[in-house]
Amino acid sequence: MFGSILSFWKGKAFLSQILEDFGTMLNSSLEMFRSCYERIADNKIEPGLQERIYKLDREINEHERHIRKRIIMHLSIQGNVDMPMCLIMMSVVKDAERIGDYAKNIFEVSQMLNKPLDKAIFNDLFGDIEPKLRKGFLETKKAFVESDKNMAKEILKVERDVVLHCDATIEKLAKSSYDTNLAVCLTLLARYFKRIAAHLANISSSVILPIQDLDFFNEKFRRNEIK
Repeated sequence: MFGSILSFWKGKAFLSQILEDFGTMLNSSLEMFRSCYERIADNKIEPGLQERIYKLDREINEHERHIRKRIIMHLSIQGNVDMPMCLIMMSVVKDAERIGDYAKNIFEVSQMLNKPLDKAIFNDLFGDIEPKLRKGFLETKKAFVESDKNMAKEILKVERDVVLHCDATIEKLAKSSYDTNLAVCLTLLARYFKRIAAHLANISSSVILPIQDLDFFNEKFRRNEIK
């Protein structure tokens, strides 16, 4: 849609700092997700995990505010700016911030459980989601920065599978005989995994879709009709 973002504002410290902060947001969100996933899936006890997760969350929020402030200042001061690019950046940094929130929510679910999750039950419901989401984290930044449409489309396919998997899991849990605590916690996990996938997809979709369709591509996304 806008060529390579690396060539846009080429050589300007403005874009360089924004992309650095944006990349940091995604990297921190991935770090949060990995640690929280290990806590919930493997009952891994990591000293100081809660403090680290909440510290990373605050840092992600600060990066978002910093990026938005820089964009607003750029729009206010510069006479010749690319408004669509600025709006795209405002949109994707919000997605990155929300991913961090949902990673934090996974940790909070681990605190709600009456007892550690049964590994067999967890793997049956969510066994292949972690590698798919990890792949999404790692490739979304690259696809966005390089405006790689083919990579973005592949990411959308993977994240679509996660979204549909989570929807089916929630329906399955609604009909299950699990006790209330377990059923609620598993349902929340399915919801949070789904939202992480959806926000990664939103970032990738910015490479493919016109700006007015960002955040409004849900049905086409679910039907795998993004061209």
